[in-house]
Parts: sequence; C-alpha cells; structure tokens
Amino acid sequence: MPQSQVDKNTVAGLVRKSNRILASISTYGFPFSMFADTINIEEGRVTVITRNFFFSSQVHSVDIKDISNIFIDTAPFFAELVIVSKTFLENEIKIKNLRKKEAVIARRIIEGLRVFENKHIDTSSYSVKDLVAKLGELSTTEIVT
Repeated sequence: MPQSQVDKNTVAGLVRKSNRILASISTYGFPFSMFADTINIEEGRVTVITRNFFFSSQVHSVDIKDISNIFIDTAPFFAELVIVSKTFLENEIKIKNLRKKEAVIARRIIEGLRVFENKHIDTSSYSVKDLVAKLGELSTTEIVT
C-alpha cells in the first residue's frame, strides 16, 4: 500500500477517534455548588469542563497518553475522581461530587484506554458500545466503596 494511502487511513482513524465521546459524566451541583462540572471521556483524551459564575467555564483536556494515574476518593454519598497528569505543573485534576458508580465507570474506561494506548492498539474500528464494553472488561477489579 502506498504511503499516501497509509497516511489517509491514519488521519481518518484519528479523526474518527477524536470525535467519539465514550462517556460523559456530570457532577452533582446544588447544594454543594451552583454549577455542575462535566467530564467527557474520548478515545484520545479526557476533557473536564468546570463551570463558574456568569456562564463562564474552564475547559481542561488531558491526553490519555499523558495520564500517569487515576484515583477515586470516596465519601459517604459521593466520590472524587483524581486524574494525575505527567504534563501539567499542578499535575492533579480533581472532580468532586460524582456519583460513586459513575466515578468507578469513568476510572475503568480511562484505565482501559491507558492500556490500549500503551500497547498501541487502534480502537477506531470498534463501535462506541463495543469499545466501552471491552474497556470495562479490562478493568474488572472490585472497588471497595
């Protein structure tokens, strides 16, 4: 296959991967905070959208390959997801007031994506449903809540 065709296939796979959200999770807002934050997990990155007063927001993206670890801190009612990045000066991103079950699912998907990234596995040919199922199978360790 000529190099130009390989490049076209590579670009098509990257575009397909960059536009697919595997999971989107929102935090509980009121009464803890007036505005809910959102975590979007895509095949190549995790995007955290923090909402503030006057309809302003801050968008923070971390490539899957740059995530060195991910933790869940649980409390009686909610959980906090902590994403540790290799590339930021303040290398922790904390997302508070998540439902415990959703925090566990997010962690499993991100951990699975990290494994796929480290093994250089192309996920663009999977449907979103099949990919999420495979990612869930990769990380089936029981989490104590």
